[in-house]
Amino acid sequence: MTIVVLNRRSFLAVGGSVLAAGVSSLPLRARAEGLASTPSMSGGSNNYIKGAPTVDRIGKGGFWMSGTVRRAGDGAALAGQRIQIWAHTTEGQEHEPQSHGATLTDKNGVFRLEMPQIIPIFGQPHGHLAYDSGEFKTVFLRPVMRSAKETSLEAHFVLQPV
Repeated sequence: MTIVVLNRRSFLAVGGSVLAAGVSSLPLRARAEGLASTPSMSGGSNNYIKGAPTVDRIGKGGFWMSGTVRRAGDGAALAGQRIQIWAHTTEGQEHEPQSHGATLTDKNGVFRLEMPQIIPIFGQPHGHLAYDSGEFKTVFLRPVMRSAKETSLEAHFVLQPV
């Protein structure tokens, strides 16, 4: 037989649990109403070169940068969107033109571009990505890798129409 003790402590614990459960459902309702756009990240635009060419690969490759591009609000996949990618790599520094390239998203809003291995600069291995085509608001991302030994990095864009 289970004995339930109703005292101030158990009342507060149960009340707190109910409140937490009710509050935790708020983000689900907010997401159902529309997908929020991705904000630009601090440092994301460092060494950005406007109009970097669309390429099949940057340098000799060996590292994969990938991600998705969706529209804010309904989350629809966005095909044909240009994503510029650059980084400090084994073949060049992030300010050098040969370290920059762009790719387009496929029909599912997915992009993928091979590039040289990213190496740390100022102690952090990181990449830079930008959406800058004009149909949507420009977004700069600067994702940081957990380890310089990783051979891929993902970044996801949710774009707000201009």
